Amino acid sequence: MSTPYFWELIDQSKKQGAEQVEWLASELSKKELKEIIDFEIEFQKKMDQSYTSSLWGAAFVIMGGCSDDGFDYFRGWLISRGEEVYHKAVNNPEFLAEYLTEENLMEDEYAPQMEEILSVGLDAYIYQKTGEFEYNDEIHTDFLHELENRDYQIEPVELDLDWEEEDLEVRYPLLWGRFGENPLT
Repeated sequence: MSTPYFWELIDQSKKQGAEQVEWLASELSKKELKEIIDFEIEFQKKMDQSYTSSLWGAAFVIMGGCSDDGFDYFRGWLISRGEEVYHKAVNNPEFLAEYLTEENLMEDEYAPQMEEILSVGLDAYIYQKTGEFEYNDEIHTDFLHELENRDYQIEPVELDLDWEEEDLEVRYPLLWGRFGENPLT
């Protein structure tokens, strides 16, 4: 799956509002298994590219704290917003102070976290194999083997945070102005 096609699917899914993840899983489940794996690899690449100390600091300010899992859900949400928002935020996390307007927040009930999108490739894969969107441990293992067969392994990466909590107000003045005293979560 090409990067442009990946973003096209994300853009189409955004039009579904609160049903974005369900629509995306359903659409992917209609594709060939190879395309589902391609989607997952592309998704994981975006997760890897956004795994930065700078973005984590921004997420910490926006949400008033941010665990490992919370940062995964934040990055999943960021991907769900589409290519332009994703790249702007990865390149300059302060962009999110401008993006997360009251209007955008009212339209996006998941902001700034979307846990469900993290498993959309697996969900589609399981559906292809079983005809149901019900988690299956055996098929999850098959899914991981498919990724490995394509020379992609999901491995944890160590990330050294280059900020301390007390530095965030100075490092992210725009985000702090919006969310420092009033975080979203």
